[in-house]
Amino acid sequence: MASVGKTEKLKVLKTVDFGLFLDGGDLGEILLPLRYVPDDCYEGDWIDVFIYLDSEDRIIATTETPHAEIGQCACMTVVDTNSFGAFLDWGLTKDLLVPFKEQQTTMRKGHSYMVTVFEDKTGRICGSSKFGRFFKETAEGHFKPGQAVELLIVSRSDIGYKAIIDGTHLGIIHNADALVPLEIAQKIAGYIKLIRPDDAIDLSLQKRGEEMRYSLTKHILEDLAQNGGTSALTDKSAAEDIFHRYKVSKGNYKKALGQLYKEKKIVIDADKITLSPAEKE
Repeated sequence: MASVGKTEKLKVLKTVDFGLFLDGGDLGEILLPLRYVPDDCYEGDWIDVFIYLDSEDRIIATTETPHAEIGQCACMTVVDTNSFGAFLDWGLTKDLLVPFKEQQTTMRKGHSYMVTVFEDKTGRICGSSKFGRFFKETAEGHFKPGQAVELLIVSRSDIGYKAIIDGTHLGIIHNADALVPLEIAQKIAGYIKLIRPDDAIDLSLQKRGEEMRYSLTKHILEDLAQNGGTSALTDKSAAEDIFHRYKVSKGNYKKALGQLYKEKKIVIDADKITLSPAEKE
């Protein structure tokens, strides 16, 4: 069944001078205005369209692609403000309204913000930067420490970064666990660090303890073996370069190199690390 605020594949019912009428099921016949009609689209064809409300709150279709659909998040730029709120460019001819009551901080023209798209009580599609209203901030048994998750960075504060976890929950990456500078709207792999006593979720960008150290030393050796036995990534390399390659902190990388050196599996020079002769055999 077709839904407002979603991209749907609909059948063309008939053509008219001003566009096409599509079969919207329970939504009835939906107009696709002429300016959005592809040249090779005819009655009986199926077409992918986004369904939304026009300026007069009538259900309408478009072949334009929004930056986010209902239930999704995206970074959007404010193109105008008025007494109702801020209007953001979300990829459609009609801008997305973020009412004042849905703004975590006052939105200013020309600035960009992460927002989630939702349907309000009147059926209008709106945006909100108050993510706690739409994503759960407590684990409720859905996660466990060490679990791998996908993260979307949505805001920054003095204590760290707030991130949406697997599209359903909110957690915090504390500054000490960020490892590298993160960007708003960045998608990154992460881990559940711990579930706090109040059921809030702390996040990390690297695995925990012994599991991380074992996989890291193994990864370094494999990497060396696949690259002629030598790497320019030393304990003096930039933290960003280390994280980009191994997804760990510089401190943990240095500990892993130290362990491999003690085990006589690598040789450490000022500008490179090398597999020991025994490891090359």
